[in-house]
Amino acid sequence: MLSDSSLLIYFLALGLPLLFIIRRHALSPRAQRPAVTTQTDEKKSLKTIMQPPRDDLDPPNYDPITLEELAQYDGSDESKPIYVSIKGDVFDVTRKRDVYGKGASYNIFAGKDGSRGLGKSSLQVEDAMPDYSTLPENEMKVLDDWHSFFTKRYNIVGRVTDMPEAVSQKLSATL
Repeated sequence: MLSDSSLLIYFLALGLPLLFIIRRHALSPRAQRPAVTTQTDEKKSLKTIMQPPRDDLDPPNYDPITLEELAQYDGSDESKPIYVSIKGDVFDVTRKRDVYGKGASYNIFAGKDGSRGLGKSSLQVEDAMPDYSTLPENEMKVLDDWHSFFTKRYNIVGRVTDMPEAVSQKLSATL
């Protein structure tokens, strides 16, 4: 049987560190827990980026436009609409000025045909160009998905007439 002094030593050896930890935890400022994100929150967040298809779009208007003319609609002039071209089809994205306007995250595609960059899922300036003829099959699928997405959400207001030769051949083969 243990003596009273031995019990006291065991208590001090085991109990004091435990009391120290409890006291430290109770007196320390509580760390902020990260907010719990629910699936509903995630859907709301995605909704701001990926709007649902629209049912109020105008019929496509394939007015001819050159790449040089298209450059005037890059979001730098607030009085002009913002256009983005994908595979030669020109979309009016003005209502999403917060995304495509000057200094916005996707402004790299405004006022040009950036098909190659969209297919590559790239935001690099050098990739935002109209020649997508060398994209591999998986990146062509991504580009086609972007074209389909835009077609369901933005009005088509023109068609680029001076696409690179390799792309023009691809386009004429699909028409």
